[in-house]
Amino acid sequence: MATYREIQRWVKEHYGFTPKTCWIAHVKEICGLNPRPAANREGDRKNPCPRKKIKAIKEAFRFFNML
Repeated sequence: MATYREIQRWVKEHYGFTPKTCWIAHVKEICGLNPRPAANREGDRKNPCPRKKIKAIKEAFRFFNML
């Protein structure tokens, strides 16, 4: 499985933005990939991934054979 940093680099190279780690975790959750629990997170997500960024992160997951 790819690291968050690898996913961030791939998305930056192919889509021109660097996704926040909380966005990656949110998309992992959406895809059923069970992200690690964040030590500083309590309850609901404060920074869910914007809808227009989900596709790019999912493409990175496919590239790294996570989906």
